[in-house]
Amino acid sequence: MSARELITEHLDLWTGAATKKSSSGRGSNGKVELTGVKKLRELILELAVRGLLTDQLSTDEPANKLIEKIIPEVKQLIEDGRFKVPKEPRSNSEVEGPFKIPQTWFWCSLDRIAVIARGGSPRPIKAYTTTGPNGLNWIKIGDARKGSRLITEAAEKIIPEGLRKTRMVYPGDLILSNSMSFGQPYILDIEGCIHDGWLLLRTPEGLVDKVFLYYLLLSPYAMNAFTDSAAGAVVQNLNADKVRLLQVPLPPLEEQHRIVQKVDELMALCDRLEQQTSDQLEAHETLVDTLLGTLIQSENATELADNWARLAAHFDTLLTTEQSIDKLKQTILQLAVMGRLTQQDPAEESASVLLGKIADEMDQLTANKRTKNGRALPPISDEELPFEKPLGWEATRLHSLIAISSGDGLTAAEMNNDGGVPVFGGNGVNGFHDKANVQEPTLVIGRVGYYCGSIHITPEKAWVTDNAFITRYAREHLSQRYLYWLLKATNLKEQDNATAQPVISGRKIYPIVVIIAPRLEQDRISKKIDELMAFCDQLKERLNQAGETRCQLAEAVVEGALN
Repeated sequence: MSARELITEHLDLWTGAATKKSSSGRGSNGKVELTGVKKLRELILELAVRGLLTDQLSTDEPANKLIEKIIPEVKQLIEDGRFKVPKEPRSNSEVEGPFKIPQTWFWCSLDRIAVIARGGSPRPIKAYTTTGPNGLNWIKIGDARKGSRLITEAAEKIIPEGLRKTRMVYPGDLILSNSMSFGQPYILDIEGCIHDGWLLLRTPEGLVDKVFLYYLLLSPYAMNAFTDSAAGAVVQNLNADKVRLLQVPLPPLEEQHRIVQKVDELMALCDRLEQQTSDQLEAHETLVDTLLGTLIQSENATELADNWARLAAHFDTLLTTEQSIDKLKQTILQLAVMGRLTQQDPAEESASVLLGKIADEMDQLTANKRTKNGRALPPISDEELPFEKPLGWEATRLHSLIAISSGDGLTAAEMNNDGGVPVFGGNGVNGFHDKANVQEPTLVIGRVGYYCGSIHITPEKAWVTDNAFITRYAREHLSQRYLYWLLKATNLKEQDNATAQPVISGRKIYPIVVIIAPRLEQDRISKKIDELMAFCDQLKERLNQAGETRCQLAEAVVEGALN
């Protein structure tokens, strides 16, 4: 199968294979990574450096003749630039490569075709930076633009005196990051100086296609070789000696140009596939938002049932991403706390009566000094009501339902990973401890950082850290499961202007207005939510399994093409 057939016959696989990006950091927003297109880019580069992307022509000058021209030019570059060279230069003869290459190609070490040297940093750097007109561009990792192979500008400059402790580079030079964004190549479109986080690769003019070398360094073959050479280090780092040892599959110069042209063409195809897939995902997200919005707008349980039935008939095409399932979960939760998932029974004790019983129990909690429940708050105005109250429901502020207190500090040294009492922080279980500070299933609210406002229920015994709130409530008159879902449906997150991360406090939580259901309906609501959430989890599990299968297929296609 030709390279073009390999790519075009698997377009559905390349565009359909996607994985969810990590949600461990702020700003991830649950976006997906187009794994298939990423694999396709890697495949294109790997085919290119193996000579499987272009035809070999008998009219091309073989690479073993080309290397004879390159070597003396590299030596001249070393002399002209006064570069240091290894004490024991590598042999000019061909090295043994890890895979088969065309007969017209030649295996050689990277230092045969390029001068390789590390940058340098004048210190302290603040003493050398300048905004003056005679400043030299100070090229840093942050000057590299994502998706571009060129560095076209530098944000900072240094005074000319700093040149003695750094390295000058020029347009056309390649530089390779040797820390942070490990092993990433770029081609310079400006002149300037590079710090010791960069390696310089300078090739003879007209004998090595710089873009071909860029694609070679970007290929999985080179990336894996660099990663292997840095294995075992606490921080991955490349030095000049490791990079010099890279075995390069060198094509004839004319074929280098053809490879660049073909890779550029195919990378443009990947760009189009990526944009098309991204547009489709965005359109799908809009469709999901619109259709789920019809559920929220349902006037009563009967209308909701009709809208749900129409929606359920298209679940196979609608719920095709994790985001869409998560949005369905949020819609279910919103419908539940609005009283749309259950029928109201006028014969049941109303929530207004229930609130009186809850108040008595909360007074007992305060009287026993188990916790405090904040200051008095004003009556609820009509404008504060989040939605119209269903029959028998009642509006209240959270301060009448819960009282919060911070957990207890615990150092990492006091925790273990071998079991025992689970330790709950803002993001759930963080580890284990040999003691408990709660002795019954307890609602926990994350109070700071990315997981601020997250809700968890502890097992019978647990330790709650000071990154979370222990939540007390009227256990005799309020369903814990219902309160759990009610709090999850409420936005508790707060951005404190005095801090750089979200935080919450009683000042934010207690005034929040919620509308609670009668006690018996709370149980019906919790049961219905649990059923529907389990259904959503099943959908997500099947979706993840299908996604994993597509990613494995993409991986298998890549491996099959290279073996």
